[in-house]
Amino acid sequence: MISVHRSGDRYQGGDGEAGITSLHAFSFGHFYDPDNLRFGAVMACNEERLAPGAGFDEHPHSHTEIVTWVIEGELTHRDSAGHATVVRAGDVQHLSSAAGVRHVERNDGTRPLTFLQMWLAPLSPGGGPSYRIVRSLADSTPYALPAAGAVLRVLGLGAGERSALPDAPRWYVHVVRGEVRLAGEELTPGDSARVTGAEGLELVATEPARVLLWELSD
Repeated sequence: MISVHRSGDRYQGGDGEAGITSLHAFSFGHFYDPDNLRFGAVMACNEERLAPGAGFDEHPHSHTEIVTWVIEGELTHRDSAGHATVVRAGDVQHLSSAAGVRHVERNDGTRPLTFLQMWLAPLSPGGGPSYRIVRSLADSTPYALPAAGAVLRVLGLGAGERSALPDAPRWYVHVVRGEVRLAGEELTPGDSARVTGAEGLELVATEPARVLLWELSD
């Protein structure tokens, strides 16, 4: 089964006066939809745009695997576990909040910043927070999140190129750039597909595209 969710249907959040624009693929904050709380382990897929100097002040998280992929610009990250990092385009940042952590996210650069942030539910709660960054994650290279039973891939495709999706209980597919076709559905930037129990699927790029994919064990 494939359920397609269009870019224009995402919930709009953020604070325009503070230079923050947010688009939420799932129920988030005061945007509550009981039929759109999560898909497998994925609880949030937020597209965040921060103007220079804008950001999110220190705030807490717990029992959440937070994965951030920067599309353009530079993201400054600081957390209560002592990590201070600048995350650049193409990097993947993974903050496991475990029993509790606080962090700050800002655009301290001079250019606009765009990033995707995904929240995944851990298989087991508790533990201590941890942090990891992968610089310039190579196309199709898997980044495994065993704590959530998930694997992330970022895929770049040229026009006409194809990529098979390995059979899996669930896939979450998010188009960042370009246009792809999946099981007869055309997906454009900001569109996503939630795939359950499908076999033998492949992505076909109808123009150069970049796609983020979560393979989910349940």
